[in-house]
Amino acid sequence: MSSCWELHGAAVLLRPVVKEDIATLDRIVREPEVAAWWSVPDDYDDMLAIVLDGQVIGAIQYDEETDPEFRHASIDIFLTTGRHGQGLGTDAVRTLARWLIHERGHHRLTIDPAVANTAAVNSYRKVGFKPVGIMRAYGRDYRTGGWADGLLMDLLADELT
Repeated sequence: MSSCWELHGAAVLLRPVVKEDIATLDRIVREPEVAAWWSVPDDYDDMLAIVLDGQVIGAIQYDEETDPEFRHASIDIFLTTGRHGQGLGTDAVRTLARWLIHERGHHRLTIDPAVANTAAVNSYRKVGFKPVGIMRAYGRDYRTGGWADGLLMDLLADELT
């Protein structure tokens, strides 16, 4: 992970994943409600653990486009099923977005949930992300084995809520 050590949200802490987190993250990503939207990563080296009260409850990652013509960052997240619907994913995304904008200097962020993942879409809207368009047959649908449409959403720096 780049120069991000610990980021404090309203409720969650984001920090680089350590070896001791891997078994927990492997278990979380295999939960049926998480596995519907995520495949098991090859590694967690480029992720931040989402920590609540000392417990790892998920992971979040970002990628940066450094070409000055197209500079922006993208975000991806998964959270243990037992913590869905509590605003913790929104807090984690907002915390990382704030860091990417204010510390890394990005003017634009993207996130690309499956269209059918309405809970994720609603969460990202709370941070200020806006739908840009549908990406047809964008990613694997782990529920059916086919392809699923993705919703491209973006956030401009002054839209962060």
